Amino acid sequence: MALTLYLHPLASFCHKVLIAFYENGTAFEPVTVDLGDPGEAAALMAKWPVGKIPVLHDTTRDRVVAETSIIIEYVQQHYPGPAPMLPEDGEQALDARLWDRAFDLYVAVPMQRIVGDRLRPADSRDPFGVAEARRSLDTAYAMLDGHLADKEWAIGDHFTMADCAASPALFYASMVHPFAPAFPNLAAYFERLLDRPSMRRTLREARPFFSYFPYREAMPERFLHD
Repeated sequence: MALTLYLHPLASFCHKVLIAFYENGTAFEPVTVDLGDPGEAAALMAKWPVGKIPVLHDTTRDRVVAETSIIIEYVQQHYPGPAPMLPEDGEQALDARLWDRAFDLYVAVPMQRIVGDRLRPADSRDPFGVAEARRSLDTAYAMLDGHLADKEWAIGDHFTMADCAASPALFYASMVHPFAPAFPNLAAYFERLLDRPSMRRTLREARPFFSYFPYREAMPERFLHD
C-alpha cells in the first residue's frame, strides 16, 4: 500500500484527514503513534521534526507530507477519489481554503488551548489564557453562525476540505465551550456534520480513547453510539 498515515485516533487534526480519506475511499495504512513513547516519538520526528501528527508517507513517490490541509491537497492531486475536497473552480477553491483555515485557526486552536490547560498541573494553569480562548471561540461562533445562514456546507452545496476541518474542531469545541442558543445555524450545521458517514466512522474509531479526553464528563451519551 502506497500511503501510510501516522496518527492518533483521538487527535482532532487526525480526524480532519481521516474524514477526507473516508469521503473518497482512499486506500491507506493507519499507524497509531503514541507520542508519550520515546521510541515512537523519535520515529515520527525522523519523518517530520516538528513531531506533530498526522504525517503521511507515500512510498511510491518517496515523499513525506505533513500538515493536514497539505496532506488532503496532496492526496487529491496524486490519488484522486470521487469526492474532491477542493473544487475545480478557482474562486470556490479559495473559499474552501479560507474556511478550512478559519476552522483550524479560530476553532481548533483555541479549543486545544483550553483542553491543554486542563491537562496541566493545577499550579501551572493559565486562567487568563483560557478566558482569552473562550472569547476567541465566541467570536468564531458568531462569525460562523452568520456565514452558515444560507449554506448547507461551509462554502455552499458541496462538502469540501473546509467541512473536514470543521467536523473535529466543532466536535471537541461543542464540549469544551458549548454553542450558545444564539447560534442556531452553527448548531444545525454541526448536526449535519455528525450525520456524515465519514464523521460517524471517525468517531467510532476514536471511542476506545474517549476516556482520555479531559472534558469527558461533558461528552453527550449520543457521541458514544452510532
